Amino acid sequence: MKRIFEVDPWKIVTHQFNPEDKRLQESMTAIGNDYMGMRGNFEEGYSADSLQGTYLAGVWFPDKTRVGWWKNGYPEYFGKTPNAPSFIGLGITVNGEKIDLAKVKFSDFYLSLDMHQGLLTRSFVYEGKDTKVKFEFRRFLHIVQKEAALIEVKATVLSGRAKIDFDSTLDGTVVNEDSNYNEHFWLSLGENEDDRTIQVKTKENPYEVPQFTVLLKESLRHDGKIVTGDVTSSEAKLSEKLSVELDEGQSYELEKDVIVVTSRDVDDKDQLAVANELMTKLQNKSFEENLVDHEATWNKRWQTSDVQIDGDPAAQQGIRFNILQLFMTYYGEDARLNVGPKGFTGEKYGGATYWDTEAYIVPMYLAVTKPSVTRALLQYRHDQLPGAYHNAKQQGLPGALFPMVTFNGIECHNEWEITFEEIHRNADIPHAIAMYTEYTGDDSYVKNEGMDVLVGTARFWAARVHWSKWRNKYVMHGVTGPNEYENNVNNNWFTNTMARWLLQYTLKRLPLATAEAKARVKVTDEEKAKWQDIVDKMYLPEDKDLGIFLQQDDFLDKDIRPVSEIEDQRPINQNWSWDKILRSPFIKQADVLQGIYFLNDQYTKEQKEKNFDFYEPLTVHESSLSPCIHSILAAELGKQEKAVELYERTARLDLDNYNNDTVDGLHITSMSGSWLAIVQGFAGMRYNDGKLSFKPFLPKKWDRYSFKINYRGRLLSIEMSDQAKITLISGEPIDVKVYDQDVHLREGESKCLKD
Repeated sequence: MKRIFEVDPWKIVTHQFNPEDKRLQESMTAIGNDYMGMRGNFEEGYSADSLQGTYLAGVWFPDKTRVGWWKNGYPEYFGKTPNAPSFIGLGITVNGEKIDLAKVKFSDFYLSLDMHQGLLTRSFVYEGKDTKVKFEFRRFLHIVQKEAALIEVKATVLSGRAKIDFDSTLDGTVVNEDSNYNEHFWLSLGENEDDRTIQVKTKENPYEVPQFTVLLKESLRHDGKIVTGDVTSSEAKLSEKLSVELDEGQSYELEKDVIVVTSRDVDDKDQLAVANELMTKLQNKSFEENLVDHEATWNKRWQTSDVQIDGDPAAQQGIRFNILQLFMTYYGEDARLNVGPKGFTGEKYGGATYWDTEAYIVPMYLAVTKPSVTRALLQYRHDQLPGAYHNAKQQGLPGALFPMVTFNGIECHNEWEITFEEIHRNADIPHAIAMYTEYTGDDSYVKNEGMDVLVGTARFWAARVHWSKWRNKYVMHGVTGPNEYENNVNNNWFTNTMARWLLQYTLKRLPLATAEAKARVKVTDEEKAKWQDIVDKMYLPEDKDLGIFLQQDDFLDKDIRPVSEIEDQRPINQNWSWDKILRSPFIKQADVLQGIYFLNDQYTKEQKEKNFDFYEPLTVHESSLSPCIHSILAAELGKQEKAVELYERTARLDLDNYNNDTVDGLHITSMSGSWLAIVQGFAGMRYNDGKLSFKPFLPKKWDRYSFKINYRGRLLSIEMSDQAKITLISGEPIDVKVYDQDVHLREGESKCLKD
């Protein structure tokens, strides 16, 4: 655990600069607008250890797979988001000395990410031989005009006289640190000095993946008026330089406006004209006026999504930071996009889509965004069904197999234990259809497009299991469950359980499908009979003496002992060999407990408690996806201290660098876990059979908490202090349960209850 920022309810702020924490700082001060994003790099440049990172949503490259031993069925490439051309560059030289905080003397450092509106500010005082100059930076990615970035620097001479040279750059020569073959993914299409643009294109590939073209345009302003400097260019780079001379007490503000357009939206030949139009539109308003528009949209989002916590500033900061980063990554305004585990904050995981979206993002976004946002995520998977059929065929199986990692539906992960074996995703992803249908009450998707997904995945599962004459049951061998510290196991309980659920849910929903959907999927009576037989006879390992579901066959043969015995060796993924990890009883993340969370209403409190008490002490939580599931279940079981402990871990996973890996980027897809831990955990929200219910408790360290949710066209507020208060802010009357008591609410009405 390492905390480098101060605790503040609405800011990520520090007054210290430590070079050894530079990458950590860059991750935590990343910003985005769900069109593009960047790490918290310094505008003036930084020559010591750093990860320069700018990323564009939906722009990716198929990097050739690199493995020592090729296996049939391997993906030919690992998809990844190229590190995009950098446009924040504002090099600064004072009296001939280049400003580089790795080299020059400076003081009064300040860095802040304001979570009200995703505004990044920074300042420091440069201490030169004969002068002191204070530099103040502001930067944001426009949430209204998505293609726009605004950067401002103000220089104030505190003593002496200063000749300040600015060098505004666009740089398309950046590279990915995670390139399999140290490739440079961008080719230059030309630089236009008159228009201040560069245009680049991803290099050719042999996999029929489209090349992406990106055009960047910059323009400088001072006092709201365009200023011009000396422009030079080289391949994929453009530089505009201007100078000012300032006496003591004088200041100079320079604004850099940037427009980024890609071939996802604009044809190559039209990009310059479109960029010029967008720049004119942007510069019709000042920096401050654009910031007002930007902040107004953020305020609107916060009005319905903010979680307020009184009495615990660190917990308050954590939940707001996570909501901010989630919304900067994805807000459902482009159905072609999804959520990458690192978002716009780093290169790890390639920026691709994982099963994290359906398991963790969907249950939160259902409640804090419009239903159309989740519907777009469901449609994203439906649109990629052809790729899922391709993936199943690669494994020699019928039906559809959704990928573990993808941009286009084709599997592009190159670890065999994941690509071939972590197939539980093929039920987790369709499970989002059930969540959407149950929460919204809208069954139009499951009756039509959703049926394509359900039947395609059902056909895969029916072929992936096999009949065991010895057990007289259907079994499934050679899989990896959510606990990736176990590979190539037989009968992983979670995988078998979710496959069984998928078949059962498909059979339940099939008779209600539209005629068009039934005609498309053409499910035969023979298939339905086979699916039902698997549902009835699926082997689900358990130990009746202990009263637990077994994570997989032979799990109890391990040296079962609690994590508390190896505290000095954690995290084990950074201290142990992989062989030692695989042989150990220690669990990376919720596995059996993930299934109990997904299918919560199917298990008794006794079953939940016995499985929690057995598996949680074995869990090292070295996946960011783990603490929130355990927190929710702990809250349900009345283990309040454990629930709060695990909430704190998920809420401040990155802010406190719990897993010692935030230097690689933030854990975006697990950030919803802090919201889920409060709403589904502390507040006990459930929605079963069209009935919304709550069983809130107040953590001991907190004085109060409150949040809002959208539910079936209504906006509700839930507040917990010494009693629970529920308010129907808007919408039709509703009946809810609070502490198992029936509550009827009309618009504008509040009810207070105690357990």
